[in-house]
Amino acid sequence: MAIWKEQTTGTKDPAPSAPQSPARKDEDTYTSPAPNYNAAPRSGQRDMNRDAKETLIAANLSIEGKIAGAGHVRVAGQFKGDVHVEGNLTIEQGAKVTGGVRASTVTIGGELEGNVDAAARVELLDTGVLNGDLKAGSLTVAAGSRMRGNAEFGWDDSQAGTSRTRTESGSAT
Repeated sequence: MAIWKEQTTGTKDPAPSAPQSPARKDEDTYTSPAPNYNAAPRSGQRDMNRDAKETLIAANLSIEGKIAGAGHVRVAGQFKGDVHVEGNLTIEQGAKVTGGVRASTVTIGGELEGNVDAAARVELLDTGVLNGDLKAGSLTVAAGSRMRGNAEFGWDDSQAGTSRTRTESGSAT
């Protein structure tokens, strides 16, 4: 047997693996982060933050219409119309939304010209501007943010009707 020739019989080397082909250009090459299977389930409810997809309106886009459905929406450009989603709405700094909003969590870093209705949580960031009325479960306001309108927060539906009645009867007398 020659010194430079490999022995072909009786080798215990693992089988060579198939060469990996590069990703095709027409295929999506995004890989999502690994799911956390060790997390405890939340009493039979789906985790909205994990399961929902996010839609982005990019910074140089201007869109007019209506957004409705499930999932999260992030606006970095301009949107004119109503937004009704079963998820979160994020308005980035420099972005503007003109229209009514109904979402689980509304985060305002840009400008919202319209009413926020039935949100569980609203966050006004330091660069955020809200021109309209707000009804939410909780409200977080950062120093430097601006708001022009009425705000109702911290009430559930049964208490909100009672407080409105008192306010309306109190202002009428």
